[in-house]
Amino acid sequence: MSSELLVDLGDDPPTAQLGQLKLATIEDQQWPPDEATLTKSDVSQCFDAGSPHLPWDHPFYDIARHQIIEVAGDDNFGRKVIVFNACRMPPQHQLDHHKLLMYLKGTLDQYVESDYTLIYFHHGLTSENKPSLSWLRDAYREFDRKYKKNIKALYIVHPTMFIKTLLILFKPIISFKFGRKINYVSYLSELEDVVKCEQLLIPTRVKEYDNKLRASLKPAAQPPMSPPRSPPLPNQVFGVPLELLRQRSPDGDPVPVVMRDTISFLSEQGLEIEGIFRRSANVTLVKEVQLKYNSGAAVNFREMEDVHLAAVILKTFLRELPEPLLTFKLYNDIVNFASVSGESQVTAMKTLLESLPEENYASLRYLITFLAQVSANSEVNKMTNSNLAVVFGPNLLWGRDNAMSLSAIGPINNFTRALLDQQHMVFT
Repeated sequence: MSSELLVDLGDDPPTAQLGQLKLATIEDQQWPPDEATLTKSDVSQCFDAGSPHLPWDHPFYDIARHQIIEVAGDDNFGRKVIVFNACRMPPQHQLDHHKLLMYLKGTLDQYVESDYTLIYFHHGLTSENKPSLSWLRDAYREFDRKYKKNIKALYIVHPTMFIKTLLILFKPIISFKFGRKINYVSYLSELEDVVKCEQLLIPTRVKEYDNKLRASLKPAAQPPMSPPRSPPLPNQVFGVPLELLRQRSPDGDPVPVVMRDTISFLSEQGLEIEGIFRRSANVTLVKEVQLKYNSGAAVNFREMEDVHLAAVILKTFLRELPEPLLTFKLYNDIVNFASVSGESQVTAMKTLLESLPEENYASLRYLITFLAQVSANSEVNKMTNSNLAVVFGPNLLWGRDNAMSLSAIGPINNFTRALLDQQHMVFT
């Protein structure tokens, strides 16, 4: 993996290289007329979708249906992961690039207050679906400091000479700080240091291309494959079903020890920390704490005095459960929950949650009760119920394929927000 933007292009200057790339100017594109101009309020409203699938008349239906942009949980540092798939971009004349930009901004608006990672799968970008250079320049300028401040890394997977040349040309307008965040990834296995590839729902075309790249190398030059999942340790805690953790617990407590440890510590020292749950943690420390738990050793967060580490460990534990806390069984009910009338929502939530296995219900109640304490201090920590829902929604429920479309995340976050708002009535 490389973060070096300067590459050897031979004797030709970058401008000559660019001419060979045959980039069209934005004036050369035959854009279809926009049906309507999207304002900022329009964009905001578009991301309150109440269905896992956008209806055909939704303003962003023609963008969302391509699944160009996805959200894929948290990375190994506890940061939200946004994925951009170039191979899913249709030909230029079939895609409204202005809407695509607004859709991307609407996605990032939900996460820019938190640390996040952007992964760009470059394979599949061709002369037919490649946006103009002018559009790319304007898109970069459209993303102001709000979007660039908390992006901790941009990973460009399978970079070509085109993308490297493009970054050189853009270097005069790319800030030094942002340039340091750009990393080239030659093979999918290199991403394992950042995020578990199985949660990314990588397009088949990208996987096949990666296999071809590997096959073209001499055996001695073969990059390592993604490590196989190791068998669970005797005392493993992460990635283990809640039912099994309860069986192992000396006192039979249905709430896992990781949740009890982290929430106890955060209740004492994290309630007044601004941006709690929005910051990432040192990945080495995260792995060390996970190893301690999986080895059966006791973990004392009070000795470490790192609130953000405990917060990331809590989110990581929830995300690594083999089945989400809210279970696959309730997935469809929750993503369609907006169809339940307002006066019936508390009763509906109680009915849904009471159908959970005992371990899931107890753990969810324990977590939500704590998050209500966090929200009660939102004037100091800035974590309202809405902000907490954005952070925890994707860690409480996901589809069986791990990754989720943006149109499904909205309803999940809305359900989590409603649960936080009504927790005192739901858990009585």
